[in-house]
Amino acid sequence: MKILVLRFSSIGDIVLTTPVVRALAQQVPGAEVHFATKPGYRSLLEPNPYIAKVHCLTGSLGELVEALKAERFDYIVDLHNNLRTRLIKLRLGVKSSSFDKLNWQKWLLVNFKIDKLPRVHIVQRYLAAAAPLGVHDDGKGLDYFIPTGQEVALATLPAGFATGYVAVAIGAQHATKRLPLGKLIELCERLAPRPIVLLGGPEDAPEAESVISAIRFLSEKSHSNKVVQSSIHNGCGRYSLHQSASLLRQADFVVSHDTGLMHIAAAFGKEIFSVWGNTVPAFGMYPYRTEFKVLEVEGLSCRPCSKIGFAKCPQGHFKCMREQTLNLELPPLRDGR
Repeated sequence: MKILVLRFSSIGDIVLTTPVVRALAQQVPGAEVHFATKPGYRSLLEPNPYIAKVHCLTGSLGELVEALKAERFDYIVDLHNNLRTRLIKLRLGVKSSSFDKLNWQKWLLVNFKIDKLPRVHIVQRYLAAAAPLGVHDDGKGLDYFIPTGQEVALATLPAGFATGYVAVAIGAQHATKRLPLGKLIELCERLAPRPIVLLGGPEDAPEAESVISAIRFLSEKSHSNKVVQSSIHNGCGRYSLHQSASLLRQADFVVSHDTGLMHIAAAFGKEIFSVWGNTVPAFGMYPYRTEFKVLEVEGLSCRPCSKIGFAKCPQGHFKCMREQTLNLELPPLRDGR
């Protein structure tokens, strides 16, 4: 049976589809699973052994549809469920099913703070979309496959990191999902004396350097051994996505905003401290099947203010991040310090 899975973005959402891809490949007799997405996510999907072929929207939607028609699919599992994917399903004219985005429930929570959302992880809603094909939850977590040659050797990190470090994913697509600079500095202080690897894209590198400069200044001025012994490596923009995933996999634990690297860390079963700002775990995208703790400011009448995020706080106060207590309850150091 030839099956097409549709999901065009983004990193975290695509990682969250991996239990469905695995279930389709392993549980549907004779399944050949294809995946359609944007070109920027091809490298994320091609290493997945459960996917036979990746199709990308490199030109017009019509061009993609013609390429998909040539494959003669038997079934489509739509894990995006937007106008683009509806047009694809319409033009291919084969049997299909879609996941429930719960848009009206999210709208009620964002606009009126009326919570009608079911306490169901988005992965379970993805799996429900594939249920007509007879697939079921296999009880496993997310998948992430690092290609050969993309692993980061710990020996290439600064001295002292090979014995253990914390990975801190400082990026996020929207500013209201990111800790402000002062809180990032406070977070790194709280993690001391553990070595820290800061992860993110090239756009996050300047802020990472600001964090490092601030910690260096505090180390020079403070009598606290915890601060003096801090060591921070700026990995923002220095590593590919797969290399960043490798550093997440090898970390003692991970601190992350509500973003793609959080879900990659969950795929490796890492302990995660998950920092939430304007969005909320009730949307169903918290770390999947791994140990985690949510760090959030509860009781704010304005939260959630969006199901995605904004470039700045609509209210101007940004209390959902500025009032974070960052109560980490850290696991012990490897060397017993």
